[in-house]
Amino acid sequence: MSEKFPFIPEYLNKALEDISIPLIDVMHGYLKVEMLDTEELIKDNNDRFLQGYIEALTNVYCMTYNLSIERKNIEERVA
Repeated sequence: MSEKFPFIPEYLNKALEDISIPLIDVMHGYLKVEMLDTEELIKDNNDRFLQGYIEALTNVYCMTYNLSIERKNIEERVA
């Protein structure tokens, strides 16, 4: 977290400030990093919380794709 954006991980600051990057892409990147970090934790500690957490992250990660696909479909129908 940073002083400038206290609720945003430091590594996302540049992407957040670049208004040409859709926020769904920023979220997608965050989820991917979080999933990779959690997978590393699971290797050493296979507890139920981590299993549930990785499942939840995976579900939301998939939703970022689904939202992007559906938004593209809507944009193509409207155009």
